[in-house]
Order: sequence, then structure tokens, then C-alpha cells
Amino acid sequence: MPSFDIVSELDSHEVTNAVDQANKEVSTRFDFKGSNANFEQTDDGILLKAESTFQLQQMLPILYAKMGKRGIDISALESGKITDTGKTASQTIALKQGIGSDLAKKIVKLIKDKKMKVQAAINGDKVRVTGKKRDDLQEVIQMLRSEDLEQPLQFNNFRD
Repeated sequence: MPSFDIVSELDSHEVTNAVDQANKEVSTRFDFKGSNANFEQTDDGILLKAESTFQLQQMLPILYAKMGKRGIDISALESGKITDTGKTASQTIALKQGIGSDLAKKIVKLIKDKKMKVQAAINGDKVRVTGKKRDDLQEVIQMLRSEDLEQPLQFNNFRD
């Protein structure tokens, strides 16, 4: 029976490359000369450090541009709260990976509401969709791409 998985994953190598490129741009830009502004990749996201909150606000579009050029959907990034200690300011950007239970339920509900001839089942941090015809599965993919969900989705493990 044909099936595929709906997942939400980020390519960690591309994220590392985007952070490195953003660091390079910040180090060469005139408005950041002499400041210790930089990006650090951590286990749970990206840490932005600068001397002021204004510089942090200038760094965020740089990061978004580099992520976009690397093929990483910006909706997978979640900006955290800015902490200003007087001498330095920092902000964490969380990387959203995996489909949470709320989003998984929403996806299953969308598929059932459209009355498509497929079955959707939540399987950990992914949703498996099975159907009798390959065309039905492709309809589901098109429908989910047209929906505005809070996280980027990928469709993998397509089997006939």
C-alpha cells in the first residue's frame, strides 16, 4: 500500500554553514567594526551576542537572509526574548524540529475534513499517510503545501 511520512526537519549542516556565513558578514560590516557581535550555534538553537539591542535587531535579518539562501525555511526559527545586561545583549533563536502533538493532530484533522481516501496516523514526531492510490497521496501533499501551518513540512519515505 502506498505511503509517505510528513516530517519537519532541518539540515544541521546547512544551519552551521548559514551561521558561519552570517558571522563572516558581521565581522566585515562597517557598522559592526570593533564590536564583539557574533552568532553561536548551540544544541537547541542559535545564540546572538552583541553590545546593544539595536545591534541584535540588525543581526537578525542577516541570519534570516543566510538561512534563506541555504534553503532553510525561516518559519522553522523562533526568536526568543532579548536579555540586556548593560554591557552585552543576547538573544536565542530556537530551531523547531519534529512535529509536535498539537500540529500532528491538526494535520490529521485537515486530512479527515477534506474527506480524502487516505488514512493518517501519528507516529512519534511524524505523521504517516497511507492510501490505495498514489494520486490520493499526491493530493494530500498538494493540500498540505497550500495550507498555512506554523512549521515547514517535508514529505519523505514515499513508498509504492
